[in-house]
Amino acid sequence: MENQFKIEKELFTPLSAEEKKISVTIRPSVGYWEDAWRRLKKDRMALMSLIVIIAIIAAAVLVPWFSKYDYASNDLSNTYLAPSAEHWFGTDNLGRDLFVRNLYGARYSLIIAGLAAVINLFIGIIYGGVAGFFGGVIDNILMRIVDVLSSIPLTIYVIIFMAVLNKPGANGSGLFTIVLGLSITYWIGMARIVRGDVLQLKQQEFVLAAKSLGASNSRILIRHLIPNCIGSIMVTLTLLIPEAVFTEAFLSFIGLGIAAPRASLGTLANEAMQAIYSYPLQLLFPAAIICLIILCFNLFGDGLSQALDPKNKR
Repeated sequence: MENQFKIEKELFTPLSAEEKKISVTIRPSVGYWEDAWRRLKKDRMALMSLIVIIAIIAAAVLVPWFSKYDYASNDLSNTYLAPSAEHWFGTDNLGRDLFVRNLYGARYSLIIAGLAAVINLFIGIIYGGVAGFFGGVIDNILMRIVDVLSSIPLTIYVIIFMAVLNKPGANGSGLFTIVLGLSITYWIGMARIVRGDVLQLKQQEFVLAAKSLGASNSRILIRHLIPNCIGSIMVTLTLLIPEAVFTEAFLSFIGLGIAAPRASLGTLANEAMQAIYSYPLQLLFPAAIICLIILCFNLFGDGLSQALDPKNKR
């Protein structure tokens, strides 16, 4: 019996030079997020868009704190001034510095978009995950509710909320109303995407293995299925934010958003329309910021979708 398990020394011979070359690893092993970041860095347009987004957020948060001008302070002796070294974007009809007001407007627009995106992120993931995982009658009921909600325009929700609150724009209710309206409708797209991914993933072998080991449905959904949808979730989130920025600007432009003296980008565009023929630059600045935010988020979202797609791995 001992001879059967005897190991011969001849089996342990050093590798030849050619065998060593074959055994060399072509590329070191990297994780999913590290590999995605490596691919994202190669997309110059997406990386530049990310830098611009960070710069806009930093300017909107920090610059008004250090500026000597306030967004609500009036100076009737300096109304409708042209852009200069003192007032980079000029002043409005009340002598307020437009550069500071545009930065405040970008801050409010991004806050609204960020809050709506985070709320919709959780609602959409949970709703779509439950619908896709359980399927059948539960899926049909949940999806019919989605169809009903998506059939009603967002403007109707905002008007109803303002009528119920009865104080549009007072004490920040305009901000609350827009966030509430976006939270009711904007999670629908996220829910549909997560549902589609879960429907596909729940047929995979790792889900069957988790069930065989006695994992509960909630554990399978939270620990196994949703993490595998993270690529689609991140891309949808980056595209949801610019859509929310534009929607907020539109609602504020027609008077359903932030009220004076506060200002969002849509409110500034509405105020600029009063003197559009005499002072067109007042409309140019908020419109340019809105376009820049939407463009950068869309370019970054496109690059992120390419970086997170495992099919693009080389």
